[in-house]
Amino acid sequence: MPETTPPEECAICGATIPHRARACPECGADERTGWREPSVYDDLDLPEHAFDDETRSARPPPPKVNGLAWYWWMAAVCLVLLVLSAFVLH
Repeated sequence: MPETTPPEECAICGATIPHRARACPECGADERTGWREPSVYDDLDLPEHAFDDETRSARPPPPKVNGLAWYWWMAAVCLVLLVLSAFVLH
């Protein structure tokens, strides 16, 4: 198996990795579990809060409907009228 050199910084936790290390000294990531080739997105310098769930703008929850929707009430009234008309006509 060819020996590969680790990246300068761990892709998982960001710790500095020594030159001949076989795994990250901080989190234990290695080539099999997380090292990867450098990406064009690595140096974007995005703000840390961009990935926080608390600060991410989310859609507001849909409004709660109390009881049944109007169309279900209309369907029930039509069904009752249909049943009543069947009894009256016979």
